[in-house]
Parts: sequence; C-alpha cells; structure tokens
Amino acid sequence: MPPTTPRAAALLGGLLLAVLTGCGGTPAGKGADAATEAAAPPARPEHVTPPAPPGLPGMPPVLDAGNVYAADAPGKLSPAVKGFPSRVYVPNTNSDTVSVIDPVTYKVIETIPVGRQPQHVVPSWDLKTLWVNNDVGDSLTAIDPATGRPGKTVDVSDPYNLYFTPDGKYAVVMASMDRELVFRDAHTMKTAKTVPVSCAGVNHADFSADGRYFIVSCEFSGELLKVDTAQMKVVGQQRLPFEGAMPQDVKLSPDGSTFYIADMIANGMWVLDGKNFTPPKLLPTGKGTHGLYVSRDAKEMYISNRGEGSVSVFDFARKKLAKKWRLPNGGSPDMGGVSADGKVLWLSGRYDAEVYAIDTATGKQLARIPVGSGPHGLAVYPQPGRYSLGHTGVFR
Repeated sequence: MPPTTPRAAALLGGLLLAVLTGCGGTPAGKGADAATEAAAPPARPEHVTPPAPPGLPGMPPVLDAGNVYAADAPGKLSPAVKGFPSRVYVPNTNSDTVSVIDPVTYKVIETIPVGRQPQHVVPSWDLKTLWVNNDVGDSLTAIDPATGRPGKTVDVSDPYNLYFTPDGKYAVVMASMDRELVFRDAHTMKTAKTVPVSCAGVNHADFSADGRYFIVSCEFSGELLKVDTAQMKVVGQQRLPFEGAMPQDVKLSPDGSTFYIADMIANGMWVLDGKNFTPPKLLPTGKGTHGLYVSRDAKEMYISNRGEGSVSVFDFARKKLAKKWRLPNGGSPDMGGVSADGKVLWLSGRYDAEVYAIDTATGKQLARIPVGSGPHGLAVYPQPGRYSLGHTGVFR
C-alpha cells in the first residue's frame, strides 16, 4: 500500500466525520438536546382495536371488534329498507291482532287480525319481512313492511319467538311448550333440524360476536343453554343460582365479552361469560326485569322492569346502573325497541293494554297509547343495521 500523504489523510478524516454525522451523530451547533432527541425511542402508536375474530362462515364480517352494534347507529339504514314507512307494530296476545302505530302522531292507524296469541313481531334476516309469531295458533303471519299489509301465513308449531342465524341460512324457532329449538330454512320455513331440549320454556336468545354460538334462556326451569350454531347442537347447560329464577331477554355487550340475561323473579340481570359459560353473577335492576335494549351509540342499555313500571339505564363502560326512569302512574313495561334515530324507547305495557314512548335523553314519557289486550313483543321498524338476528329487532 502506498504511503498516505497529508492531503489524503485530511480528506479521509473529513469523509469519516461526514459518515458518522449521517449515522446519528450530533451535528455541529445543535448541542445536547439534538443528541437526546435522536436517541429517544419512537413514540408509541395510539391504541388500535384488535381485529375481529373470524366469524361463522357466510356471516357478514364484524365491522368493529369493539362494538358489535357499529352498524346500528342513527342513519345507517340498509338499502333493503329504503322507503319503508316508520311504524311500531304491536302484537296483542289476548286480542289476536297487531296494532300499527304512527310514531309521529302516536296514533294507532291500523289493526291487523292475525293468528291466536301473537307473541312477537320479528324482522327477517334480510330485513324484507316482519313475522308475527302466532304461538297458540301454530303459525307465522308475514307483514310487508313496505306497505304494512299482511301476507302469507305459514304453519309452524309453537312459535313463541324467532331468531335467525348470522349467516342468514336458518330461522331458529323457540318452541317453548314443545321443548324444542327448531332450525328452519330462513325463507321457506321448512324444517332443517329439530333439537329437543331438556329445559322448560326456551324463549329468548342472542349470538356471540363471531356468530359461532348463542345463549338461550329457559324461562320456566331457570336455566341457560349454550348452542353451537353450525352444529345446531346444545353444547352447554346450567341452572341459574337463584331459587325460582325466570330468565327472559338476552343481550350481548358491545365488546362481545359478556351476555346479559334479564330475570323477572331475581329482579335483575345476570352477567355471563358466554365463552367459558361459568356461573353468572346477578346485578339487581328492579322488580320484574324483562327486556334489554341497546342505545344507538352502544354506550347504554335500557332495562324494562315490568313489575314496578320503570326503566333502568345501564352504563356499559362503567358496568353499572346509571339512572332509573319511572313511568307516571306506573305501568307494565315489557318488550320493545329503540327508534331509528335513537331518541325514543318504545315498550309495550303488557298488563295495561297500552304502549309507552319514552325520551331516551331525559326518561320523560312522551306518549301512552291504548292498544289491544296483552301487548307483548312490539317491533319498531325500520331500524339501522345490515341484517336481523330476530326477536323484536336485534341487528348487526
């Protein structure tokens, strides 16, 4: 190697200094602050909601893993319900009719004769039909929500309540007195599989966030079932730890971690880990706890206390009751739903032949509307959502 000249040495030294500076060294004149800044670790990214778990094959993808009700916000009406008039459909169990209420005028505008003992009005999975569950009449009456007119009647044994699998394939009939869960084609209602159950009074349910299983309440034996959706098979069963328990409505928390089950004898709602299906804990809410309805922003849940004429409001974030609204002169608030804009909670007055409209901002009663005898599972329709899981309107 030839000897290094003074000029070459100077050039080499300058080159090394430039390389070191480019690799993170402190530039001349910047001082110690610049060195500290360069050495600091990168800022942590903002919290990101984890991706939703893979759902039941064929089920529309979960939009937000932190909120299963993300599609139910105000204004998110599906194209399938475009042009449908806003109505409240009230099945009158003892009158064998459905009262149709205009929510703007708070007036009954039509009374539709149906089969014996209609229990619930249920939106179909594709949102295009309302099914009236004629329990003792062993039939389903279709109502066209575009016109409000009744259509065909389908023979179905003991349809106390009706749900739909998240993939849209099957209707699940809660055959309470038959002690069966009957999976039927969601469109033709032809039987696909009948699942006998050993509990008494299957009546309400809700599905897990991924749609792979659902929890069923058994009203008359005080039990809960866990059912595998794809296998159409009961995979878990437990008795509630309360003497005389009578579970009613079931609702999933927005984050999908918890099921809440109303209990009209325990006077509260059970808090259940559906995944592990361990014994639930009871949260007292009021006498005769019956229906559960999530607010449009998925921050609260309205709980009807039929035995004391009140509505408790549950805060999901704090996991505690936030307030309670009492109906003027009492009442028997039962089943219902929330208006499309989220501003009004509609509930049937089961033992008072009336329907209540309640302001969700203040808890003030807006109207008390006379209907037929024994009003039960009323449906507010249309509502936001991509598809219906059934009951009086459980949407995702």
